[in-house]
Amino acid sequence: MTAKIISGNEVAKEIREELKQEVADLKEKHNLVPGLVTILVGEDPASVSYVTAKQRTAHELGFHSIQDNQPADMAEHDLLKLIDQYNGDPKIHGILVQLPLPKHIDEGKVLYAIDPRKDVDGFHPVNVGKLMIGEPDYLPCTPAGIQQLLIRSGTKIEGSEVVVVGRSNIVGKPIANILLQKREGANATVTVCHTRTKEMVSHTRRADILIVAAGKPKAVTADMVKEGAVVVDVGVNRIGKTPEGKAILCGDVDFEAVKEKASAITPVPGGVGPMTITMLMMNTVKAAKLAAGIS
Repeated sequence: MTAKIISGNEVAKEIREELKQEVADLKEKHNLVPGLVTILVGEDPASVSYVTAKQRTAHELGFHSIQDNQPADMAEHDLLKLIDQYNGDPKIHGILVQLPLPKHIDEGKVLYAIDPRKDVDGFHPVNVGKLMIGEPDYLPCTPAGIQQLLIRSGTKIEGSEVVVVGRSNIVGKPIANILLQKREGANATVTVCHTRTKEMVSHTRRADILIVAAGKPKAVTADMVKEGAVVVDVGVNRIGKTPEGKAILCGDVDFEAVKEKASAITPVPGGVGPMTITMLMMNTVKAAKLAAGIS
């Protein structure tokens, strides 16, 4: 069998169309426009690309969007002061500080400085805590995107054996917590594997749903996957360049081999990646509604 391809591009487009209509309705019925600011310190090329894509999407959806560019030598206290300014701005519902930051700035302090109600990345300890107890306001964007891919592809989550490879704070831990919640689109039995897991293959072969965020090219091979499993590949690894100089990307899963064994699989690129910015937009719309008391 050859696996069905779960296209993040297609699912992201579907969700963005829904959000575009919701933003239009909020403006018409409540005179409410979701507001997002992205703060970029320095000129890291990858970061510039990321914030440009976020702002472009926000603009396309009809947001009030601000791109706040700051010099690389910006003092930490000035950045904290800027964040506080946006915390108090009623037109701004979501604040995103693009990482990584210059080495002289403490990323932890910056994360803590953002008002949890405007933390649309979902990484503030208050929001992490709410996720842990099953009462989240905002889900971290990449894990939320994974859940949406599973739901919208018709994957059965409830009662399924889910194995997550990787325990990062950005993907592994939050997606494990999201899928074991007692709610719709969850109720799975979740195992988390990592670099100290013994006989990892004994766990991955049990998985009905295998989510791989290992940070290593083709770390999961076909012999590690159960026949008919759904495989979500979160990894993005640059493994070379084309003769034209374009980066060659691969995931953390040996796609060509595993697609012949899985029932469904996400590609790299075009799988989980497109979902992250889309879920950031979804969180910003939710933040605007929460601020306005709209259910």
